[in-house]
Amino acid sequence: MGMSAATTAAEGIKFCIFDLRRGQQEGQELDKILFFFPADLPFSAQLSVIGLSEGLITFTRIFSPEAACEVIEAERHSHVFYEAEPDIWMVMVVEKNESEAIWRIDALRKVLKEVHSLFLMFHGSIRTMIEKEPAGGLIRSHLYPFIMDYLSACQKRSLLDNCCWDFLLGKKLQLPSFRDCLKERGTVQMLTVSREAAIEVQSLVRVLESFAGNTQFYSLILFQDLLVSTTLSPVDTINLFTYAVLRLTPRALSSGVSSWSYLRKGSTTSNVATGSILAQSASVSEQNFRSRDTSPPGGDNSHHIARPLQPDRWSKGKDGFLVTDIWGAEASSSTSATPTIWLQQTEERVYVCAYQYRSLTLILLVPVASILGEQGVSAVKQQILENASLKMLKIEEKLSKGWAGENAYHVSGYRYLLVDGDRDVSRASPPGKVTTLTKESLLALSKVREEVDLEKGRMEHDNAGQEKDLEVCIRAKNNAWVIARITKGKELYMVLEKANETVLYASDAVEKFSNRYCNGAFSLD
Repeated sequence: MGMSAATTAAEGIKFCIFDLRRGQQEGQELDKILFFFPADLPFSAQLSVIGLSEGLITFTRIFSPEAACEVIEAERHSHVFYEAEPDIWMVMVVEKNESEAIWRIDALRKVLKEVHSLFLMFHGSIRTMIEKEPAGGLIRSHLYPFIMDYLSACQKRSLLDNCCWDFLLGKKLQLPSFRDCLKERGTVQMLTVSREAAIEVQSLVRVLESFAGNTQFYSLILFQDLLVSTTLSPVDTINLFTYAVLRLTPRALSSGVSSWSYLRKGSTTSNVATGSILAQSASVSEQNFRSRDTSPPGGDNSHHIARPLQPDRWSKGKDGFLVTDIWGAEASSSTSATPTIWLQQTEERVYVCAYQYRSLTLILLVPVASILGEQGVSAVKQQILENASLKMLKIEEKLSKGWAGENAYHVSGYRYLLVDGDRDVSRASPPGKVTTLTKESLLALSKVREEVDLEKGRMEHDNAGQEKDLEVCIRAKNNAWVIARITKGKELYMVLEKANETVLYASDAVEKFSNRYCNGAFSLD
């Protein structure tokens, strides 16, 4: 019964990771499979999906040897590809909806990219792990629980996210849909701060940097679920910000909610059932990869495997520091080990010291090589308490006084998404306001974004880095205006449901928005 339930949940989507350098000899084909969802699919069916994907990759390379295959559209399915590392491919096969396209290909690829980026942050390179243990047991033992935790990360949801999940479809595992078209994955959302508060934040950052001595510490500061300051590279900022909003911010700690959205919102019973399905699938996955594992007994597979995406595993201690037992305990004591992550930019492993005062969260990253283990971490924490906690109190007070609440960035009459691609920053209408949009408006915007994605891809291929302005303005079936403007690395998407009938009125509304909130970046003058 459990198996049939898991199969039902996985209808319409297959998600796999495979290595083209493995399993090339007859009889060894299974070796190339590193992850497959649904895990209870017969191996013959799994190999059929991967074999087809491998064939499509090889075929498309004939026509485009320099650019990896991204998507193949078949009559009944979309095949979405992402080459995460050389010859390590992530593929999603999605069944098409007969009536309407409910997701964008670019949004699906960003899911694949996010999975890989987060895995890199916590576990390092897939290829490195394969080389460490060529039999494949080590990498599978990490990939399966990590991805299943990722897929179930949204089971406990915030009421603020209901706007994207009022489309219930049983217990089926779902993907980012047209209802997410006013969100942008792979970006951070920043808090606008006053000059006075910015000076205080900069002073705190300098104090934190002084702890490092001759080395370099890194920091990330958040207020609520918004980024205030970072000294990390853009890619590391995005990864750590994503994880912090999911597991470390006050809202995440208090209710276990997240803003990730892969499961349809349903009743409590439905959510529990879905969680059970994912747990069953994870169990099946574990049995499958262990049955194929040929690594010697007592090898790396017996080591503790950190599962950082598991829910309800972080808590706030009496001293204000966030603690978890996810990374196991120190060998010499029963004390939980300090979490560590891998920075892609500097290629170094760092300790994660997270301190929280009310709505303000500070994450200090300390290179593992720069201090003496847990003793050194304790010394750093003591420095934070003695030299930084008072500054955090003052900053939290200033930011709270200027905080207008969850609708702080709502603009009356507009439903919008603003993306700065050069800075990897986005801002959008609050989720609660997006709920007022009709399905027709969201579907129209999703189709516009799909067209813009295609045009951006053509421009990148044809112009070799030369930027080109783009504007799309359409009237939806419900008479709403749907607008997209792209210029100088910035993107603006907007829906005006109560606008005048003329395109001139809609264009004027965009101009007013651009001049008032975007410093005229999208103005046509």
